[in-house]
Amino acid sequence: QVRLVESGGGLVQAGGSLRLSCAASGRTISNYAMDWFRQAPGKEREFVAAIDWSGSTTIYADSVKGRFTISVDNPKKMVFLQMNSLKPEDTAVYYCAADTQLGLTPNYDYWGQGTQVTVSS
Repeated sequence: QVRLVESGGGLVQAGGSLRLSCAASGRTISNYAMDWFRQAPGKEREFVAAIDWSGSTTIYADSVKGRFTISVDNPKKMVFLQMNSLKPEDTAVYYCAADTQLGLTPNYDYWGQGTQVTVSS
């Protein structure tokens, strides 16, 4: 069983920064690519970023490219999302997810409980 626990969300002004963390555990976690996705009220789930456990391959949605950075600490099985130059449209619940394939078309087997990010204008 895979378990994912997110932390680090909060309220920030536009232009500010936040760093999200995801603690991943489970015997099969290394078999997955790791993603962040987000969901705002009344909107569809949106892919944000993905990475493999080596950290050598990263993929970003166009909406966050150049502002967000995904990274991993493989020995500790931690996944991070550094978010800079935040905009009000980044407001959403952010989820860490275990993805069966690394790419822009995710297929999630597991995800966490989410952490709220609110960006005020």
